[in-house]
Amino acid sequence: MIPLSHFLIISAVLFCIGMYMVVTKHNAILVLIGIELILNAAILNLVAFGKYDKLNNNGQIFAIFAIVLAAATTAVALAIILNVYRRYKTIDPDKVNQLKD
Repeated sequence: MIPLSHFLIISAVLFCIGMYMVVTKHNAILVLIGIELILNAAILNLVAFGKYDKLNNNGQIFAIFAIVLAAATTAVALAIILNVYRRYKTIDPDKVNQLKD
């Protein structure tokens, strides 16, 4: 049986990589990938704690809801990124400084 600390270490590494990508990248798609890594770290924590809870499977149930929400969020974010690119011809969040002409 794999100890809980291994799951938590992997989750912390995923979270740190995702946070680094969100803070340093100048590409909206890479920022979105960083956000997805952060969400995957949270989902891994839910599953890990749910695995070690012998009474019920609430961690796995919450993880399924989180995965569904992450997929919906990604679809909406990609649609927004495509519309921003169509209008401004760039996906650099720093160059898009106005929302309305």
